[in-house]
Amino acid sequence: MKAPSTAYFGNGKLLLSGEYAVLDGAKALALPTKHGQYLFEEKMKRPQLHWTSYDHEYKHWFSARFHLQGLSIIETSDLDKAMQLRKIIIAAANQKTLNFSFGPKITTKTTFPIDWGLGTSSTLLACVGEWLGVDPFQLLYDTMGGSGYDIACATSKGPILYSKPDERSQVIEHVNFNPSFQDQLYFVYSGNKQNSREGIAHYRALTNDKDKLINELSTITEELLTVNNLTDFNKLIDLHESALSYYLEIPKVKNERFSDYDGSIKSLGAWGGDFVLATSTQDEASTKAYFAEKGCNTVLSYREMIF
Repeated sequence: MKAPSTAYFGNGKLLLSGEYAVLDGAKALALPTKHGQYLFEEKMKRPQLHWTSYDHEYKHWFSARFHLQGLSIIETSDLDKAMQLRKIIIAAANQKTLNFSFGPKITTKTTFPIDWGLGTSSTLLACVGEWLGVDPFQLLYDTMGGSGYDIACATSKGPILYSKPDERSQVIEHVNFNPSFQDQLYFVYSGNKQNSREGIAHYRALTNDKDKLINELSTITEELLTVNNLTDFNKLIDLHESALSYYLEIPKVKNERFSDYDGSIKSLGAWGGDFVLATSTQDEASTKAYFAEKGCNTVLSYREMIF
């Protein structure tokens, strides 16, 4: 008889404002997504940890087996991923004693394509934290690093105002962001998977007035929480794009790819890939047709993507 499994779930994430500068204390508006990642645990009667990962179509994309003693790798489909996973489990063991009476069999499954950039790592850390009863933020800081807003999203059921007063702490405020014009907001997959670490390295290397950027983006974030019409919303996200474009010395995505688009377009997260936010005064069919002509066939409404 097959042992029952225990399920855990972490939400994906999108950063509506404050990208890059959130690392240095800027206030950011972050949106948990309906899409995320499941972790299922089953008990086994052997001294091994079995791990298998599937994507949204149940296609296998990673597997590994570890000895429970010392977590040495027995076999794996991807050594780099296995080493990262081992690091995460060891970091969890540093928080508390892990008592595996039987070797667990772990299966993970995303509900989104992995190349969407909604947080395969952050949802994993959140699920591991819940599974092992440890702090997922500490797991993040001890392993991958980052602002932590994605971890906050993974465990939240609604929009959050997020800031980071220092390297290993965070302030999370649950906010009421439920725009009346949400039917005019779309999330468009750019077709490119962006390396967040490369984007952060570029941001870190710049010597422009960072305090000015932090203040500008924090102010925009606060104003986004009170905006009540699309016109004012567009002005704010356009200002946000202009401030970051100037600081990063990178052209805006609208200028680069969608210069003839009638609405506003904002990058989400690391510039150059993953999703962008598009506002539209056209009907859904017309909006999707425009982006399809630009080679972007994945266009999700606000209600399809966000809680």
